[in-house]
Amino acid sequence: MTSLAAPSSNTVGAFCAMAAILCFSFVDLGIKLLSETYALHQVVLLRSVVSLAVFGALIMPFSGGLGVFRTRRPGAHLLRGVFIVCANVCLFLGLAAMPIADAVAIFFISPLAIAAMSVVFLGETVGPRRWIAIAVGLVGVLMIVQPGTAAFQAASLLPAIAAILYGAMHMVTRKIRDTESAGTMTIYVILTFLVSSAIIGFFISDGRFEAGAHPALSFLLRAWPPLESADLWVIVMLGFAGVGGSWLITQAYRLSEAAFAAPFEYVAMPIAIFWGVVFFDTWPTANAWAGIALIIGSGLYMLWREHSTGRTREQPRYRR
Repeated sequence: MTSLAAPSSNTVGAFCAMAAILCFSFVDLGIKLLSETYALHQVVLLRSVVSLAVFGALIMPFSGGLGVFRTRRPGAHLLRGVFIVCANVCLFLGLAAMPIADAVAIFFISPLAIAAMSVVFLGETVGPRRWIAIAVGLVGVLMIVQPGTAAFQAASLLPAIAAILYGAMHMVTRKIRDTESAGTMTIYVILTFLVSSAIIGFFISDGRFEAGAHPALSFLLRAWPPLESADLWVIVMLGFAGVGGSWLITQAYRLSEAAFAAPFEYVAMPIAIFWGVVFFDTWPTANAWAGIALIIGSGLYMLWREHSTGRTREQPRYRR
């Protein structure tokens, strides 16, 4: 029975990962659209309020009601929340300063980072071929970032930092998956976003630190302008997509081995290119296309190896 249950759990986790990434692609698009007008902490606070309402209406009633707040691991939830908040801040600042496809491509060292971290922190096995795939993916990132050349911009490091923090968040998810439900993990992430953005906004929402020298810094430090009615739909979209993506990605890494689920996140890459072309009239450069191909190719190779080796995984019992 164990050998039959493992592929089923991995398959469900893979579909959850792809659905989550579709949600997160809408978040990336919304953040990019709002980044020239609003402050990052303002957008995150408004999104968190909508996400909290959506969670309360659509997820909490089916996740144990108020029991969703009950946890045995408050410290782990705080650590997980800090990781994902910092990852989002870095990624969103990168989106403000870079073409959306380039930022997302660099961020997609995350499946490679997750595979590497799963060895150190989870004791999962990554063979020599997958280590080579990880190295190839990093070469792809270097082709997009182009360190040491005139094309290099410091903002391109932000999505890379975000990817590492994102991977660290999933390591915590895997550690606490046996005692914490997806609903519990999701609500504490929403609350971490809500509290952190409110605190930051309290101290810098007047724009006193804005210098206007860089798009990312302006997005982080500008004063809070009034919300335009035409932008309200974007905030609502961010709230729905954010809570849906958070719940789905939590399920993905609870149900699947981390190194197995991660490559399915590459579905975001063609979506990001599509958003860039349709909304911002930007195409990846030749170097970026080559880097994207290496990053995606390395991740898909790891996925192929996962299937071809046909290893049997022992899966624990899950709370749902």
